[in-house]
Amino acid sequence: MSKPPPGWPRISSALFYQDPAAAIDWLEKAFGFVTRVKIEGPDGQIVHSELELGDDGLIMVGGLDGSLEGAESPDKIDGRFTQSLFVYVDDVDAHCKHAADAGARIVREPTDVHYGDRNYLAADLGGHVWCFAQRIDQAAWDASFKELAK
Repeated sequence: MSKPPPGWPRISSALFYQDPAAAIDWLEKAFGFVTRVKIEGPDGQIVHSELELGDDGLIMVGGLDGSLEGAESPDKIDGRFTQSLFVYVDDVDAHCKHAADAGARIVREPTDVHYGDRNYLAADLGGHVWCFAQRIDQAAWDASFKELAK
C-alpha cells in the first residue's frame, strides 16, 4: 500500500449537514477545528471543504444537496447515526467545557474508563456523535489489551 498524498492522513471522514457553512463555523468554535480549504459554488453552497484538528486530524464537511447519493445527517433521520468520530485531545475536561459553552449537547460527561482513557460524548449541531478522549493511564490500556489477547 502506498502512502497517502502529502498532507492527508490514511483515513478521514466526511460529515454531511443541512447547512455546511454553519457547521464549519460551529466545528471551529466548539471543537477547535481549523478550516484549510473551503470551496464555494456560484450559489454560495459548499462544494468541498477540509477541516484540520492538530497536525494529523482531518475531516471533510459537505451538504445535503444530493451531490453524494444517500448522504444524510442524523438530525434528518430521527437522531440515528451510523458513525461516531473518536478524537484524542490534550485536556478532555477543558475540551468538554469549551464544547458545551459553544453549544454542543453533551451526551455523556467526562468519565474515566477501565482501559485507561478519560472521555466524553458530544453531539454536534447536525446530530453527529463525537467521542473525545485523553489517555490517562497507559499501563491500564496495555493491560486491557493484553487481557483481551489471551
